[in-house]
Amino acid sequence: MRLITDDGAGAAEGLALDEALMARYARGQPDQPPTLRLYTYRSHCALIGRYQNLEAEVDLPACRQTGTQVSRRPTGGGAIIMGAGQLGVAFTSPAPAGQRPREIIEELAGVVAAGLALLGISAVFRGKNDLEAGGRKIAGLGLYVDPAGGMLFHASILADLDIEFMLSVLRIPAAKLADKAAAAVGDRVTTVTRETGRPHTTDEVRRAIAAGFDAASATTLEPGVPDPVECALAARLAAERYGAQSWLTERSLAADGSGSAVLKTPGGLARIYLTTHGGLVKNAIVVGDFNELPPAVVAMESALRWRRLDHRSVTEAVIRSGAGPALGITAERIAAAVLDAGRQAGERVTAAPVRSTGSCYFPESA
Repeated sequence: MRLITDDGAGAAEGLALDEALMARYARGQPDQPPTLRLYTYRSHCALIGRYQNLEAEVDLPACRQTGTQVSRRPTGGGAIIMGAGQLGVAFTSPAPAGQRPREIIEELAGVVAAGLALLGISAVFRGKNDLEAGGRKIAGLGLYVDPAGGMLFHASILADLDIEFMLSVLRIPAAKLADKAAAAVGDRVTTVTRETGRPHTTDEVRRAIAAGFDAASATTLEPGVPDPVECALAARLAAERYGAQSWLTERSLAADGSGSAVLKTPGGLARIYLTTHGGLVKNAIVVGDFNELPPAVVAMESALRWRRLDHRSVTEAVIRSGAGPALGITAERIAAAVLDAGRQAGERVTAAPVRSTGSCYFPESA
C-alpha cells in the first residue's frame, strides 16, 4: 500500500489531490495497490459535504474575515473545520465488488478505530458516518464510489479542536442558541488530546492511523509521492472543480428546514432542535439545564439522524436510545415533541430567541 503524507494543503488543492489519487483505480487501468494519504490542511479550511447547502452550513462573511478557505468534498457527511489540529485521511482503491457503501464505510471505520486504539482510545462506529469515543464524536467519515470504478474514503480525526473558532465560521444548529455554545458542542465532540489527557500532535495521530491500516492490510505500507500524472490531474481539478464557484455553490434540491419544541421533564424544561431535509431529520440536538448530558440523550440525537419524520420511525429511535427513562418521561412524549419540531421545520418557522449574538440559522419558536 502506498503511503503519502503531506501538510498545509489548501482547501481546493487538498480535495483535488484525493480525487486524482482515486482516478488511478478506474476500470481498465493497470492493477495498482491501494493508496493511503494522511495529511493536514492549512489553518483553516471549511469543507462541506457533497450534498449540503453552502449558505446553510458555513458563515461566509466570517470565513472571509478569518481567511478560512472553503470547498466542497466529493464525499458525503457534514461540514467540518480542518487545519493543523485535524488529521485528514484519504484511502483510495478499486471499489469492492458486492459491498454496499454502508458496509465499506463501517469496515474502514474499524481500521481507523484500530489506529486510535494504539493511542489508548476505544472508538466505535455510530449512526451514519461518525466514529465515537466515550459517546462523543472523534472523527467524521465519508465515502465516494466513482462510476469509473474507483473509491475514496475520507475521515477527519480530531487531534485537537478550537471549538470557539469552529462556532465562528460554521453554522452549528442549536448549539448557537445555547447560552454556553462551546459547552454544548463539547458534550458531543471529543479529541485525541481530551481522551488521552495529554496533548497529541497530528504527527503522533498520523503514525497511529498508519499502523492501524498496516495491521489491517495484507500488504506493507510503502512511503511514496503522487506521480506526475496525478499531480497534473490534481492541478486541473483544483482549478476547474474544487476552486470553482459553480461547484462550491451547487445545491441539493431540497432546502433545509428548522424547528424546535419544549420537553417538560421532572428535572426542568429541555428543548429539542431539529434541522430537516425534506421529510428526514438531518440533525437533532437537545439542550436544557443538565448538570451532565445523559448519554441516552446523545444516543437519541444520533439515532434520529436521517430518520423519516413519521410517528413509527421517530418513536422507534427514541425507545431504542433509552432517552425516556433518562429524562424521566415517556418515549411517546419525546416522539411527539420531535414530530412537533419537524412540523415547524416544514412550515419554515422563523421566530428566533432573544440573544445578543449568534446565528439565526436554527430558529426557535416563540
